[in-house]
Amino acid sequence: MTNTLHRFGSSESFRDDIVIFARTSRGKNDQNCVPKLKRFLEMALKYNPVNLGDSAHGGALRPKELTPSAHWSRGMELEYRTVIDGIDTPTNAVVVLNNLEAAEKFLKEVKEADLGLCVNMSTSLENAMACSCAAGQPRHSLSYSLGFEGETEKLPNMQVLMLTTMCGHSMVSASLAKKMIDWVKEGRRTPEQAAKYLTHFCSCGIYNPSRAERILEDAKKHTE
Repeated sequence: MTNTLHRFGSSESFRDDIVIFARTSRGKNDQNCVPKLKRFLEMALKYNPVNLGDSAHGGALRPKELTPSAHWSRGMELEYRTVIDGIDTPTNAVVVLNNLEAAEKFLKEVKEADLGLCVNMSTSLENAMACSCAAGQPRHSLSYSLGFEGETEKLPNMQVLMLTTMCGHSMVSASLAKKMIDWVKEGRRTPEQAAKYLTHFCSCGIYNPSRAERILEDAKKHTE
């Protein structure tokens, strides 16, 4: 189970959302794991990831200085090298891909590298099965979110939920997601810009700006 488990949406909505973790277990495979974690992320670069992350230091979009305006004024470039070079302790390394074929090839390469790390994937069941088959690796287990229960009428709308639940630590608020949807509809920001604003607030790098951009584009089309 990971903090990506409760990403909201239909199975089809995850066609461009594939999250692959490399993890360590204390006392089991955490000795001399830093170069292995770095290699895991290095291997992903050729497959054009849309985000990389390190749970100890953050994702590929991160502030240089933590001021009240840091998330709004910093650059919009994904700093993959900063993530890789910054790993200095046992941690969880994450790769976010938006292409199934690339994910299949990456997972196959990870298996062949045999780094001795724990690897898991968060995506639709169809995507996961395709990647497992491509890598020749039988699925070990499956965790499936049962969704929301209770007074669901008080929840935000589907578009907001899809945007906010991509951050498993709830660092992307519903109010911010609503604001970005409104800004895109009003033409104040492009879907790409708004998606990266949202990505800034995810502290471990699991947010998928590609999927967020698509969701924001769909929201704009529904008002035109």
